[in-house]
Amino acid sequence: MSPAKSPHLVALGDLLLDVVITPERPIERGTDVPGQLAFRRGGSAANTAAAFAGLGGEAALITSLGDDVWAARLQASLRSEGVRVHAARHPGPSGRLAALIDDRGERSFVTERGAADALEPADLRSSWLRGADVLHVPAYSLFTEPLGATALEAAARAREAGALISADLSSAGPLLAYGVRRSRARIGELAPDILFANRDEAAALLRETGRRSWARLLGHAPLVVVKDGVWGCRVLWDEAGATRQVDVAATRVGRKVDTTGAGDAFAAGFLHSLLGSGGRAAMDRDKALRRAAMAGHRQAGATLRRTRPELELR
Repeated sequence: MSPAKSPHLVALGDLLLDVVITPERPIERGTDVPGQLAFRRGGSAANTAAAFAGLGGEAALITSLGDDVWAARLQASLRSEGVRVHAARHPGPSGRLAALIDDRGERSFVTERGAADALEPADLRSSWLRGADVLHVPAYSLFTEPLGATALEAAARAREAGALISADLSSAGPLLAYGVRRSRARIGELAPDILFANRDEAAALLRETGRRSWARLLGHAPLVVVKDGVWGCRVLWDEAGATRQVDVAATRVGRKVDTTGAGDAFAAGFLHSLLGSGGRAAMDRDKALRRAAMAGHRQAGATLRRTRPELELR
């Protein structure tokens, strides 16, 4: 009997240089504050691919990098985590991000996207999507051009080949900057099978707060997962015209080191478990979706507890 095929995820989007700043005490305007600075591999799509590979799945990333010294270092770092990297090269700096971590592990970002937005439909190769069970697209890849058009083209090719399409709203800020109506239309063009969001992102897209509103997200995807921090998550799906939902408690974490990438890791854990349970055939099965949510929480919890390794600078 041949061994079962490993689930195969392809993520499309960012592979960034993260400059992580951790002050030893709250920052005071106009003066120096001691702390630590670290250079790390980042990017929402790269984070999901790396977490998926860490679970034993087959993972690849489609991305765009600049013509600077960081491009090779970022690729080498992600490949060392078991991810195949398909990178188009474009003039300018690779995308980079400064992350300010507070004493609770929460983070704020300043981003220079650089070549990260430059991926064009003409850059795509059919071989990059071959064998994929799911194409995962963070919203960072939808709300800028030409990257957004490339994501739609990749989704069309992946869907034609039989893959699921998953999307993650990723951050309320870019969604609001792009415009709620435009964001809804772009997500409609992508037509994801699975949509991930957190409470703030759901509120931004729906223009409504509160858990009762979350069922409206089913207008954007037949399976929706809304993460709600320490309260866990809610999984919603449509079954024969009726809305079904399950609430799944979060994993106890203790002290958080850094929340960067926790949502990306959740998506990886959820998708790896769902694909292992039968993929599309499991999308309306209560037990399979509960297991997937629990796997997402476990993976997010593991990410919250660890410090990401620094890039090799030599």
